[in-house]
Amino acid sequence: MGLFEKFKAGLQKTHSKLAHEIKRIVTRSPKLTATSTEELEAALLGADLGMTMTRQVMAAVQKGYETQGGAGLDVFAIASAEVARNLSSNKVALRKESGLTVVSIVGVNGTGKTTTSAKLAYHTQANGQSAMLAACDTFRAAAIEQLKLWGQRLNVPVIAGADKADPASVAHDAITAALARKADYLFVDTAGRLHTKHNLMQELQKLHRVMGRQLPGAPHEVLLVLDATTGMNALTQAREFNKAAPLTGLVVTKLDGTSKGGMVVAIQQELGLPIKFIGLGEKADDLQPFDAKQFAEALFEE
Repeated sequence: MGLFEKFKAGLQKTHSKLAHEIKRIVTRSPKLTATSTEELEAALLGADLGMTMTRQVMAAVQKGYETQGGAGLDVFAIASAEVARNLSSNKVALRKESGLTVVSIVGVNGTGKTTTSAKLAYHTQANGQSAMLAACDTFRAAAIEQLKLWGQRLNVPVIAGADKADPASVAHDAITAALARKADYLFVDTAGRLHTKHNLMQELQKLHRVMGRQLPGAPHEVLLVLDATTGMNALTQAREFNKAAPLTGLVVTKLDGTSKGGMVVAIQQELGLPIKFIGLGEKADDLQPFDAKQFAEALFEE
């Protein structure tokens, strides 16, 4: 399956709802009336594209109607181009300089954070670079076991401590091991702390300070994992995490399970953070580098 097909399959729920609504509105009302404008806005907002993006798409559609009239106007193409244009500045590649790059994976429980850490390691190895994993979600024994299992399955070394061990000491040991083995990347799975508990955010800051002392500049990337099925609630999480540990990018998972895939656009616009990867299914290769053009086309393909 090619990349576009993966995007298309992963965004199926969002696409079919959105395409059905747009087609219904455009077919019934070839001219842009007050009612059809309102309905079109509602359809875009319903996919969680967010107010800013919805306004931009609507302005482009209205301009199209003014210059071309209703006949032959492709609302799908206009919306797709507008979304792609606004997301196209994203840089997908993870930071890579000489030596070890440490990537901290943060997010609340249930977003798919542990699985994402493993899939990122898999993606890195598939591209010919070596990766290791650090099991720093020590508050949850299941997370350590889950990461070890992924490590065995994908042939990625996992550094873990005992259950309830200090996450910072595990990170310290993992960086030492990754430097000794001359690994290209170390992906650190952090605790799935609830964004409402301030002390847990402080724990994350401590973890990052320890990493920085062990390896100046670490963590080089801080990626927030968001669950697409939570829609715009993810925006609240992103704001809170960004305050505690300045984020360098986002990974949006479970896009295949929601009709609100537009939240990718809304969050990127609101926070100005690049979406680096999106999760389109369960398999290891279903985590894909984000491609704005293919995402927009898959979202609005007629």
